[in-house]
Amino acid sequence: MAPFLAYEDKGEDPTRLPLVLVHGHPFDRTMWTPQLETFSAGRRVIAPDLRGYGASPATPEVTRFEEFAQDITALLDDLEVDGCVLAGLSMGGQIAMDLVRQFPHRVRGLVLADTFPAPETPEGVRTRHAMADRLLREGMRGYADEVLGKMVAPYAAPQVKAHVHAMMTATRPASAAAALRARAARPDYRPLLTRVTVPALVVVGSDDTYTPVSDAAAMHAALPDSALHVIGNTAHMPNLESPEEFNGVLGKFLARVDPAGG
Repeated sequence: MAPFLAYEDKGEDPTRLPLVLVHGHPFDRTMWTPQLETFSAGRRVIAPDLRGYGASPATPEVTRFEEFAQDITALLDDLEVDGCVLAGLSMGGQIAMDLVRQFPHRVRGLVLADTFPAPETPEGVRTRHAMADRLLREGMRGYADEVLGKMVAPYAAPQVKAHVHAMMTATRPASAAAALRARAARPDYRPLLTRVTVPALVVVGSDDTYTPVSDAAAMHAALPDSALHVIGNTAHMPNLESPEEFNGVLGKFLARVDPAGG
């Protein structure tokens, strides 16, 4: 039985597909605040805290990456949501891909933001385990201080920087470490992308060094029915760094996937 996840559930329109938003690591559902505020005016928007993040239970810790997708699907069952438009950023994008892999009938549209489908390299596996050990040893603050300038661009608004830093430092080290170890063993989603039958949107920040534009372009090329949008002057979190442009692109995609709502 999946743990009961904390979540936001705003807006309501039975004629429109719900939008489900999956946050990245090491964040929480508040990273989607600009999208929750905008899109809940016209449709149902659901944003869970992943297991171990935000207000969701930390135990049992995630041991297999696919458990994240199973948790979300269990939540959607509880909320009586059958089909949805599924959007994920960074690790959230990989969780979205895993949900498509396990439960393809639940996803009517797919949004992959600042993410990549390849499995970890041997070096990447070592790096993630080493970081997990470090977080358990030192906590989150030193890591958060180091990576803030890559999570959001150095020229991002001060309030965006503060929000991202606060999410990172609030994350439980044990939960972050467990997720890193599970993520190190995740599967290769590249073959899956070629079999995705629903419309997809690939979004990436122009200055993202974690998941560069080249990764986004490769996903766009692999997906049978996708659009690619690069958001200028943003790094790894364009939904927070440039919410107006991100929301505009997402809104157009929703109108295409769900013409009844738009």
